[in-house]
Amino acid sequence: MSSELIHRNQTREYQPDNPRNTDSSSSRHNSPPQKSRNMLRDRAPFLLIGIAISTLFFHFLPSLQHHHDSSFIQTELTLPTRRVLLEEHGSTRNNEDERKGRVPLAVGLKNKKNKRVLITGGAGFVGSHLVDRLMERGDNVIVVDNYFTGRKENVIHHIGNPNFELIRHDVVEPILLEVDQIYHLACPASPVHYKFNPVKTIKTNVVGTLNMLGLAKRVGARFLLTSTSEVYGDPLQHPQAETYWGNVNPIGVRSCYDEGKRVAETLAMDYHRGAGIEVRIARIFNTYGPRMCIDDGRVVSNFVAQALRKEPLTVYGDGKQTRSFQYVSDLVEGLMRLMEGEHVGPFNLGNPGEFTMLELAQVVQETIDTNAKIEFRPNTEDDPHKRKPDISKAKELLGWQPSVSLREGLPLMVSDFRQRLFGDSKGNGGKGSSAA
Repeated sequence: MSSELIHRNQTREYQPDNPRNTDSSSSRHNSPPQKSRNMLRDRAPFLLIGIAISTLFFHFLPSLQHHHDSSFIQTELTLPTRRVLLEEHGSTRNNEDERKGRVPLAVGLKNKKNKRVLITGGAGFVGSHLVDRLMERGDNVIVVDNYFTGRKENVIHHIGNPNFELIRHDVVEPILLEVDQIYHLACPASPVHYKFNPVKTIKTNVVGTLNMLGLAKRVGARFLLTSTSEVYGDPLQHPQAETYWGNVNPIGVRSCYDEGKRVAETLAMDYHRGAGIEVRIARIFNTYGPRMCIDDGRVVSNFVAQALRKEPLTVYGDGKQTRSFQYVSDLVEGLMRLMEGEHVGPFNLGNPGEFTMLELAQVVQETIDTNAKIEFRPNTEDDPHKRKPDISKAKELLGWQPSVSLREGLPLMVSDFRQRLFGDSKGNGGKGSSAA
């Protein structure tokens, strides 16, 4: 029985005479070659077209590549090159790599007439006058200020101008902007203000300067630091030249400002030598003019405000300590020449005309009130006895020197203070800057 079943199964599986099995087997063995031939015949035109396109592409590729390379080289040759002023000759490969890592500015921005200028502390006394000059020149100006000593009123006449932008920001915190030049003025400059929060003052000088130098490095901007004559401390050299290293008390009540500015100069020069940043350093001596803070503790603003209020003029010490006073327009001119010039500095920017405190009080009496009284008080700690700039370097290399005398500039400041104190229509606080 089992052998019969096996025989039947084998017979069912193999039947050579069955025409269906023969056709199926023939179809199974013959269909793939037939399909391949049909496929090749149908796609042959497309293959020929592809070969032709490839031949044409590779035939013209060298000429296209050559044209692209020559255009690229020509473009590179026409791009402006950044000139880096280094105090020491030569640069290392690491410095070159760092410079290549900067964020590139759009083509042509370095050559355009109207620059993009950032002014930190631009709503302050000096900064707002600098804004006026740059806006008059046609630049695009960005002001960054936290309004600790600056006032929005100082720049409000520019709001609405498409070339002007005002940002409320503290430079202790980083900020990213694309600019061509940075004027770094942000820092309280009067004893009343920088002693109010000495830790904040030195943070502004150190961390704020680091942030602005980092921004200059990132976007390839030129950086101008407004330092101060206070880096000379209570000087043992008179007048003070830029080569004098100073006599500063590093732990005194004024050191947050004095030493802070000295550190800021160090940082600027380190970025200049180490990272190739284009740096400019200005050491500013006593400056006066419209928009000064009325009660900032500086001697000119003190005397003018006291005389206008019919108060005694307070002279600290014996009144024989000397200062040099420059009008704000002279300072702004010096800062702009320094920024646009070829020299790093530092440069003394001040008026070498020297006055004792008693002589200054007499000039204020003559200008405002001849009957104003003078009151003597104990001198403040670490107050310099003499201060007079040697501006020979600025004269020679910048072609700069002050042109406004104290007796010419003081009435403009008095007019501004009178208007702000009493709302006197004869005051011309806004116009004082135009005369600057």
